Amino acid sequence: MNGRKTDIEPELELADEDEDQSLPLPELEGTADNSASPGAGRTVIASYLKHAPSSAGVYRMLDAAGDVLYVGKAKSIKKRLASYVRPTGHDTRIARMIAATASLEFVSTRTETEALLLEANLIKRLRPRFNVLMRDDKSFPYIVITRDHPAPQILKHRGARTHVGDYYGPFASVWAVNRTITALQRAFLIRSCSDAVFESRTRPCLLHQIKRCSGPCTGEISPEDYAELVREAREFLSGKSSAVKGMLAAEMEKSSNALDFERAAIYRDRLAALSAIQSQQGVNLRGVEDADVFAIHHAGGYNCVQVFFFRTGQNWGNRAYFPKADRGVAPDEVLNSFIAQFYDDKPVPRTILVSEELSERELLAKALSTKSGYNVEIQKPKRGEKRDVMDHALANAREALARKLAETSSQQILLKSLAETFQLPAMPRRIEVYDNSHIQGSNAVGGMIVAGPEGFVKNQYRKFNIRSEDLTPGDDYGMMREVLERRFKRLLNEHPRNGGSNNALAESLAAGSSAVPRSEDSPWPDLVMIDGGQGQLAAARETLAALGVTDVPLVAIAKGLDRDAGREMFFIPGREPFRLPPRDPLLYFVERLRDEAHRFAIGSHRARRKRDIREGGLQEIPGIGPTRKRALLHHFGTLKAIERASLTDLAKVPGINADTARRIYNYFHGRPA
Repeated sequence: MNGRKTDIEPELELADEDEDQSLPLPELEGTADNSASPGAGRTVIASYLKHAPSSAGVYRMLDAAGDVLYVGKAKSIKKRLASYVRPTGHDTRIARMIAATASLEFVSTRTETEALLLEANLIKRLRPRFNVLMRDDKSFPYIVITRDHPAPQILKHRGARTHVGDYYGPFASVWAVNRTITALQRAFLIRSCSDAVFESRTRPCLLHQIKRCSGPCTGEISPEDYAELVREAREFLSGKSSAVKGMLAAEMEKSSNALDFERAAIYRDRLAALSAIQSQQGVNLRGVEDADVFAIHHAGGYNCVQVFFFRTGQNWGNRAYFPKADRGVAPDEVLNSFIAQFYDDKPVPRTILVSEELSERELLAKALSTKSGYNVEIQKPKRGEKRDVMDHALANAREALARKLAETSSQQILLKSLAETFQLPAMPRRIEVYDNSHIQGSNAVGGMIVAGPEGFVKNQYRKFNIRSEDLTPGDDYGMMREVLERRFKRLLNEHPRNGGSNNALAESLAAGSSAVPRSEDSPWPDLVMIDGGQGQLAAARETLAALGVTDVPLVAIAKGLDRDAGREMFFIPGREPFRLPPRDPLLYFVERLRDEAHRFAIGSHRARRKRDIREGGLQEIPGIGPTRKRALLHHFGTLKAIERASLTDLAKVPGINADTARRIYNYFHGRPA
């Protein structure tokens, strides 16, 4: 490798993301890289050209700050770089990228196929601003039937494959997995309880009563008969649904002929459950076992990629993605880059159907075949059933993008109104909202959420475990000081503003500029909102001023009288406190931001509290000693079951009276003892 070495670290997932995704904004004119000279960038590239390898590989273009601008692959790196040195023939995006280039790095590979796989991996890790970026990279959920227990369990799973068993998927969403598991329980009566609960049962649970479990825990079914149910479930999930349904139909008819109508009704209900699974799957591909369908729709400078998953001949759901790409990038190029990144850490099916003719289709298919170890075919369907499925996927992509464009337009209007009301110099592109959560000072956590023109940016959320040991329990001001100090100290170290100046906004306004001098992806907030009143605002101002940060607008939001939503008071330095009119759309927008910060903070607090409970034991609850702990675990089986138990159920445990049950319930639900 030539040039400066850059450490490549995987991004840490610090917050859960929901299925919804936000749209990227188009590239803005007037961003920092526009001030650079195209000629200077070409000179830099030309200086590296003489040392560039002629072999296949990956190159990285970096700006003056060392941030990666672009990751590309080439059959010959030298020839590709030579194309950038030409003074003409570049579109706007490439010209801006060349102008911002200050250095380059190269990695040689043995083949162009290896270069494509490496390129996709680096794009996902480094997220260069001039590449097409896959914005949501959450792992997909699977269904697992375990093999490490005499009575196998069915459960949903996401993440590393830690369970010993058979995995079926991917499914497009947790909702699709839950729906399918519920239907499979009705059809095959397989248990979903944990091994600990299974071992502690003395009588059948509610799932057995409602005919969603055969009750192997208490011997309601023989091990041999239960193993047969599990075998049928595995066959159904493996694509042998017709054979399983045929067998059940034959057994139903046999029982009916023998006048065993009760047993015939059981088979009838199981058949109905299997039919429900397949009817809910909508469009299916006959004759194709495993396939993913990628359909892209481009409108208004944005892209939506709709992905359908077909496994074992069954439709296991779909998901919409909104990749970030410059307006000038063609849909086929967006789709090609998206697919390469999509399969960087996911299993590849044998068939991939696409809505566009990909210029690098053969290379991409070869790379995915190399990665998976079997032949992968990429094709654009022209007619027949596959074309019908593609048309359906395209219709879904059009509808999803239309909804997103409407939401984005509304978001822009609200942000402009926010800028006018709070007297900001420009529409904010990054809003940070802070809140704290604790119970009488214990397990204190600070939360930061991020929002902007794209909606909530959940991969930017951060939580802060309060570390200060000298804080008085419940000192909200002290907690806010610690959170803001840690956040902005790190921001100053990693992203100094204008070469270390933290008064860029003030300097810009003094010079008569109406635009905020920031790049689109700047981690610096344009507005900081704090859940609290005048005291929290004063603590925040003092903390930031001590760090030399005086140009970030601050707003504190105090809850209304009797904590009445809609009567919030707003505190801004240098202005009298004010309220927004009831039913003002901006008020609802701000409330949504505050409520999201509260949700994230309290969720982080509860997760920390539960972890401490697991580590410290139930004895942390007042009135619970070793004897009562054993009684609770013997009755419920697991800590999670105790957490979910109602007051009535807790009071039924031997040795637990009503007062102790209330303390346990309040502890797990974040209420005062």
